[in-house]
Amino acid sequence: MDEYRKIRIEKLTKIKEKNINPYPSTCKKEYTLKKLRELFDKLLNEKKIVTVTGRLMTFREHGKISFATIKDFTDKFQLLFQKNLLKEAYVDLKLLDIGDFIEVKGGLFKTQRNEMTINVHNYRLIAKSLRPLPEKYHGLADIELIYRNRHLDLLMNENSKDIFKIRTAVINSIREFLNQKSFIEVDTPVMQPLYGGALAKPFITYHNTLDMQLYLRIAPELYLKRLIIAGIDKVYELNKCFRNEGISTQHNPEFTILEIYQAYADYNDMMELCEELIKSLVTKFIDGVFKYQDNLINIDKRFNRVKFYDIIEQYSNLNLRKIKDRESLIEILKRDGRIKEDNIKGSFHQIINNVFETFVEPFLINPTFVIDYPAALSPLAKRHRDNPELVERFELFIAAREIANAYSELNDPLEQKQRFLQQERERKSGDEQAMVIDEEYIEAMEYGMPPTGGLGIGIDRLVMLLTNTQSIRDVILFPLLRPVK
Repeated sequence: MDEYRKIRIEKLTKIKEKNINPYPSTCKKEYTLKKLRELFDKLLNEKKIVTVTGRLMTFREHGKISFATIKDFTDKFQLLFQKNLLKEAYVDLKLLDIGDFIEVKGGLFKTQRNEMTINVHNYRLIAKSLRPLPEKYHGLADIELIYRNRHLDLLMNENSKDIFKIRTAVINSIREFLNQKSFIEVDTPVMQPLYGGALAKPFITYHNTLDMQLYLRIAPELYLKRLIIAGIDKVYELNKCFRNEGISTQHNPEFTILEIYQAYADYNDMMELCEELIKSLVTKFIDGVFKYQDNLINIDKRFNRVKFYDIIEQYSNLNLRKIKDRESLIEILKRDGRIKEDNIKGSFHQIINNVFETFVEPFLINPTFVIDYPAALSPLAKRHRDNPELVERFELFIAAREIANAYSELNDPLEQKQRFLQQERERKSGDEQAMVIDEEYIEAMEYGMPPTGGLGIGIDRLVMLLTNTQSIRDVILFPLLRPVK
């Protein structure tokens, strides 16, 4: 690499000696390369002289003519350089390297192989590349290098570029879907004096001027529900959240989530909204029946609906409905012997969640709403209208992964205070993921909060599903990575 870079810097010096600015401030670009390809026949008939820009990707010299390819984010295009037309500028082509950005002006024609081509009348270097690109067919295949060098990954791997194009299109489609249903998009604070809205450990930061500790949000929920209280009946936010947790193929400490709240609705309404949204996205970007990794998934049928304790018993033969305390749960699981020792540590909600993840989650391939969770797992959800030991909550699973989470939101401020106090006790007992008491949120609730349905959808996991990718790092442009030693 050092030798290649040295050669390129020598070329850069020669370019400057010719009084050529290798990094000009402006350039001319009449068309993207994709647009030029679309308009080619029309512009050819008009004998149009065009000016485009791109990165030099290939260069093949054949005596007095040379063929090259340039590329921008939309497409690539062939160039023809001719010595009798360019004169001295043709000789200066030797100062260019693969990876350089150039501006070219010329006429259009098709080669004998019918390839659209620009016959270059003149060209200009607009940015000199000092490092060689990875070799086209064998370079940048290492996963670690891809994640650490996303700029090269997107440049060399069309599949990676397509994934992030789809991600952008998915987010735009979500906005369009919700806007058409009269939801209002808002922004809520990223730095918060208290963290809340989920069971998670936060990242901590500090503001010097205010002399106060702040937390990066783990969820926007409590702020969005303040807006419901304020009278904004249908609200949503697409945002970044941050949780100080482990990293896996499904978890990144920084992730994107969609949260939706609708007044005068419950978890049944959110279930219908969620199913409609997911189906619209899958239909738009793939197909109603599609393959994800090794699983065939049918999105066309009505999504399955199963109760939390019922499906645990179905897959594990464990009846845990009447278990309400941590000690009894641990005793049953130890006696059963199928759960690893590490998975029966922590709080009640952590252990029972481990039971679900161990016995049930791997089998939830086709879209399945798991409904009616134990109250201990959901401090912000309303108690079930038919069973106060449960809450009106669902999680949507597709391809053995949680995609969405929703509640009938708890709107009784006195009960919410008691739930927070219980969370505080669990936190003091060692549960780092338990919530803290948010007195300002309680106060806001005391002004009156209507019955409300809330829904959260993990955007990264949804994009994984729509692009058939295995790791969350494949759909996050710059995932968090361990420093290179």
